[in-house]
This record gives sequence, C-alpha cells and structure tokens, in this order.
Amino acid sequence: MAAVQRLIGAGRMPYVFLLPNFVFFGLFVFLPIGINLVFSVTGGPALFPSERPFVGAEQYAYLFDCGSYLDPSSCREDHFWRGVSNTAVFVLFQVGAMVLVSLLTALVLNRPIRGRGFFRAVYFFPVLLSPVVVALIWKWILQRDGLLNAAITSLGGQKILFFVDPSWAMFWAVFVSVWAHMGFYTLILLAGLQAIPSDLYEAAEMDRTPRWRILWRITLPLLWPNMIVVIVLSLIKGVQTFDEVFVLTGGGPGTATLMVVQYIYETAFANQVQNFGLAAAASVVLGLVLFALTLAQLAATRMKER
Repeated sequence: MAAVQRLIGAGRMPYVFLLPNFVFFGLFVFLPIGINLVFSVTGGPALFPSERPFVGAEQYAYLFDCGSYLDPSSCREDHFWRGVSNTAVFVLFQVGAMVLVSLLTALVLNRPIRGRGFFRAVYFFPVLLSPVVVALIWKWILQRDGLLNAAITSLGGQKILFFVDPSWAMFWAVFVSVWAHMGFYTLILLAGLQAIPSDLYEAAEMDRTPRWRILWRITLPLLWPNMIVVIVLSLIKGVQTFDEVFVLTGGGPGTATLMVVQYIYETAFANQVQNFGLAAAASVVLGLVLFALTLAQLAATRMKER
C-alpha cells in the first residue's frame, strides 16, 4: 500500500479503498438498472438487447391504457393493475398493523417485566428466518389438512379453507408478513423508548398524571421520529413483497393476492409467452415508487437526527 500511495498520492488513497465497492455496485446494481431501462423501451421476444427493436414508450403506454385506474378490468393489462390494487390494500393493512403491533410490543418490552431479554429475543427470532421458510411454516399450519384445521375439527368444528376465500387469503398474507417482520420494527421503537429521559416520567408521576396522558403527551411525541422511520421502512418492504405471499397463496385464489412484484416475475419468466419489455416497464414504475419512498425515508432520518 505504501508503494501505491507514493505512486498515486495520499489524497487519492480513499478512492483505492472505494474501488471494489464501485466495481460491485457497477456490475450488480447500475448495470442491471441500465439493462432494465433498455428492455423497457424495446420489444420483441429476443433476450439480447442488441436484437430487440426500439419501441419507445409503447410498453408504458400499454401498461397505463385504462378506462379507469380504479377499475382493473377496464385496463388492457388488467393483471398489472390488479397487482397494484392488491399491493395497495396489502400495504394499507400491513403497515397499519405493523406499526400498531410493533408499538404495543415495544411498550410492553420496555417495562421491567420478568424475562424481558428472553421475550425480546423471541419476538426478533422470526426476522432471522428466510421468508420462504416463514411462508412454508404458515402454509403447513393453514392448509386444508394443516395444524389449525386439525385443532378446529378436534373441537367439533368444520374445516375452514383459508386460501379459497379471497378475504381470508389477504388476511393471512398480512398476518404472516406482520408476524415475520414486526421484531425488526419493535427494536427500532424500543430504542426510541429507551432514549426518552426518565426524568420526564418521574416528573409526570409526581404530578399524578394518568398513564394514558403520559403516553399521549410524552411517549408518542418523543417517539414520533422513530415512528416515521418504521412507517417508511414498512412501506418500502410492503410494496416490494413477493416471496412470502407467493409461497403462501401463489397469488390466489385467482388474482386475489397477486402483487406487483409477482406480476413482474410471471410476465418475464413464468408465463408461456415471456414479455421482457412489459415486465421491465412495470419494474421501472415500481422502482420510481420505491425511489420516492426512499427519499421519504432519508427525510425522516434527517428529521430524527435534528
């Protein structure tokens, strides 16, 4: 390294250490993004970009050709808009449930309860599991001859087909996602709770302030920066959801739990007629949404630092 430093100068040495990261991001991040953009403005079944004819914004126009964006059946590519609709519903309920459950769990684990360290580890453990493993576990529990139906029939009830009814399928998709990821967001909120000065709570107790008022006037306002981070991160995760729902329900029944990422995967690889250009255009649209959410996350992080 001394020889390299003498050759290029001490001021350029940081770039030498950053070079492997630049190469990695160039090959596995920026190059695929560029290829994806090329695919989104070209057509035909060919795999190599040089063999694909330029079609401009035709793929995007096809995606957004709708009579009403609120009615997927009025769109030319109705599966894409069903995926958008399902993803919006999933994110709405999943983020709401995630924030509420994580907040309640963090509040409980922040109290001086017996075995607090053990319960913190238990709640975080699902985060360490692969999403596919999580989905398979719950699929074995919820399928027609699974553990939950075995318990129901042993009590004299009838088997419930959880993955046949669209409402049940979406409910369990949200439930499994919350169960799998709440530990991560609980830790973020728990860190925020532990950063609140204890003097504030002692002063409130001396004034005999009710617990609900302490929560509303002290805890939640001071925890709000962490809450924003949790909301934005769970939004980004929810929009990108694929593996858990795909393994759990396969997008069914019908298209009741078809998500945007699953639509992109099936359009490019799983359908009998593979349309790489349309899938690339859909992924660009999704990427712009994620980029906007990432900017929101950065703004939330800066607000938390202030």
